[in-house]
Amino acid sequence: MSIPPTSGLTPSIGCYPEEAGRVRSCKMADAEENFWRPPRSCEDYWAEWKHCRTLRNLLHHYYTYGETPACAQWKRDYRHCRQWEESGSAEAKRCLWESEQARILAKQKHPPVWTLRQRPPTDWHLPLPGEEKSK
Repeated sequence: MSIPPTSGLTPSIGCYPEEAGRVRSCKMADAEENFWRPPRSCEDYWAEWKHCRTLRNLLHHYYTYGETPACAQWKRDYRHCRQWEESGSAEAKRCLWESEQARILAKQKHPPVWTLRQRPPTDWHLPLPGEEKSK
C-alpha cells in the first residue's frame, strides 16, 4: 500500500507526524491495523461473483474439479467490503481479512509441479542423444 506524500503520513510505518516535524514511534502492527485496506476494490468482489455464476465458468469448473463452483463467498466478501467502506465495521473487516487469508492459504497448499532450477545443467551445450543418430 502506498500513501500519497501529500497526506502527511509516513509511508513506511503509517504514523502521523508530530508537531516538531519528527515522526512519533509506533509499531508496524498498529499502522497496519489503522490503515488496512482490502486487497481488492468492492467492485472486484462483485465482478468475481458475477463471473463465478456464468455458464462458461460453471461448465469449466465442473469439468475441471467435478463440482460446481462455490460463489457465495464472493458475494459475502462484497457485502463485507461495502459494510466496511460505509461504516468501518470491525466485524466486516475481520471477516474480509479472514476470507482473503483463506484464499492465500488455498493457493499455497498446492506445491509447484516443476522444481525450479538455480542454474542450467552442466551439459546443456552438448547435442541431445537423438540428434547424433539422425545426422
